[in-house]
Amino acid sequence: MTTETTTHEFQTETKKLLDIVINSLYTERDIFVRELISNAADALEKFRHESLTKSDVFDSHVPLEITIDVDEKKQTLTITDTGIGMTRSELEHNLGTIAHSGSNTFITELAEAVQKDVSLIGQFGVGFYAAFMAGKKVRVQSRSWDESEGSEWVSDGSGSFTITEMKGLHRGTKIIVELKDDAKEYAQKWKIESIIKQYSAFVSFPIKLEGDTVNTVQALWTRNRNEITDEEYSEFYKFVGNASTDSLYRLHFSADAPLAINALLFVPEENFEILGFGRVEPGVNLYCQRILIDQHSENILPEWLRFLKGVVDSEDLPLNISRQALQDNALVAKLRKVITKRFLKYLDEQAKKDPELYQKFWSTFGIYLKEGVTSDYEYQKELGKLLRFESSKSEDTKVVSLADYLLRMNPEQEEIYYINGSSRAAIEAGPYVEMFKKKDIEIIYTLEPIDDFVLSHLAEFDGKKLVSADRADLSIAKDEKDASDESDDGGEEKLDKESINGLIEWMRKELESTVGDVVLSKRLVDAPAMIVNPDGFMSSSMERILAASRKEQGMGPESSKKNLEINGRNPLIIKLAELYKKDAGFAAEVAKQIHDNAMIQAGLVVDPLEMVERNYKILSRVVGS
Repeated sequence: MTTETTTHEFQTETKKLLDIVINSLYTERDIFVRELISNAADALEKFRHESLTKSDVFDSHVPLEITIDVDEKKQTLTITDTGIGMTRSELEHNLGTIAHSGSNTFITELAEAVQKDVSLIGQFGVGFYAAFMAGKKVRVQSRSWDESEGSEWVSDGSGSFTITEMKGLHRGTKIIVELKDDAKEYAQKWKIESIIKQYSAFVSFPIKLEGDTVNTVQALWTRNRNEITDEEYSEFYKFVGNASTDSLYRLHFSADAPLAINALLFVPEENFEILGFGRVEPGVNLYCQRILIDQHSENILPEWLRFLKGVVDSEDLPLNISRQALQDNALVAKLRKVITKRFLKYLDEQAKKDPELYQKFWSTFGIYLKEGVTSDYEYQKELGKLLRFESSKSEDTKVVSLADYLLRMNPEQEEIYYINGSSRAAIEAGPYVEMFKKKDIEIIYTLEPIDDFVLSHLAEFDGKKLVSADRADLSIAKDEKDASDESDDGGEEKLDKESINGLIEWMRKELESTVGDVVLSKRLVDAPAMIVNPDGFMSSSMERILAASRKEQGMGPESSKKNLEINGRNPLIIKLAELYKKDAGFAAEVAKQIHDNAMIQAGLVVDPLEMVERNYKILSRVVGS
């Protein structure tokens, strides 16, 4: 039975803004369901707090919940809450003035007493009007908790609304959306259920759809860590991460300053990106007081942490009027910095606590941290602590940190040394580690081409410079005497100064088209020769990456000439010093082959056809002699 119907015109500014809300403010139509559920949760939260101060509460037996019903035949969507409800005047005021903030008014009134305990979001007026994106007519039936009679508000969103007294209503608000012809999908249970699970899964009140509770997973990030079981964490991770296995790590933390933050982050067990599933999208969702604001957010974590799963919830988010975008870039940057530094600190703690588990993490997700070093200077110091590599002092397949390296350094050592290779065996069989072995100096093995980019970008760690072992100006060789000047240690054959100088001058002329210079090595022990980088910056592995990049872009190779260091004590070099005087032509073939061999050991490209043809010439000469 209805009586006393009155018709009202929307305020002038409301008419203008209503069209914007319906047609422009929200980018996704599904948002209107989220907004109506959020308003219902607000109303329930208000009632819960108001009822604490009143002993006799109207409809006190009614549970605090949100119920949703769909009717495909009538093409309606109905959302009902048992919250604080609205009087006739409140219906006119709250729903007749767009952007009126019922929630903000409520919080202001409670600022002195219970503001810290109130969990409300959004602006009621704007969120409500999103219903007209899908509804051709919207009915709001509401009865306030103060036991006044109920009323019904009705509008088609065109410019006016009616309010009619309605008897027999229970406490709370029921919103009936009569759907537009192109919005019939919102009268289907599966559609509404999917929206609830995406946007409103963690609303703190039960949401019942056709009698079934949809939001069954708790918002664990709002609870005390000591009260949460491993099973609850596991269930939550599988829900938010769409995972079937448990997480490798989890970080649950809260912060009050500089921002109010609740975060629950997980590291998965598998890296689907390196398994060939393509680039993964960010896995952390942004919430504002349990309501999803930004799924797979690109704002709250740097891109190189895209492998993380979980949620971040902040009451201080600077949302725009539609609650769909972040507005204050400075505040967002602060939020990102707080969360990123906290996670990196957590990783450092876990690495020290359980090195074996961290090595598993590193082998799976280390590539992302390397990406961070090369692309994000702000966090290089923290990321440097987390890098792991094999080294000459580590067991095979075991990795060490740069901090471990520093602990084993000789006091007089000034630099941290590293060398790149395709494998540990290849590095240890190569010429670059010979002097390091002789002097018992640890050298880091970088087994991926990107590793040299990482360490060159990092540049230094704890005051020690990071230096590639294929540089020409290594300090390890500065105090070594020339091979021709060293004292005889056991009668080892060596070239005298005149012979080595003559050989070098001859090799410079023969190899002038392919090498920058030929010099006597101060650090080779057994190998006849090696390639070094005279510029001290571009390591061989970095050059390989650039060459591959140029090839992908359809560009030709571009490489700088390297220096060739030769070993005056090596038998091959000693015999070559005699051969070039007797048979310069054949000696030139040998010199070119020595250069190519050194290039291959450095991982650099040579012309295989030319090298094979030369090899056959040399073999034929040897067999025929």
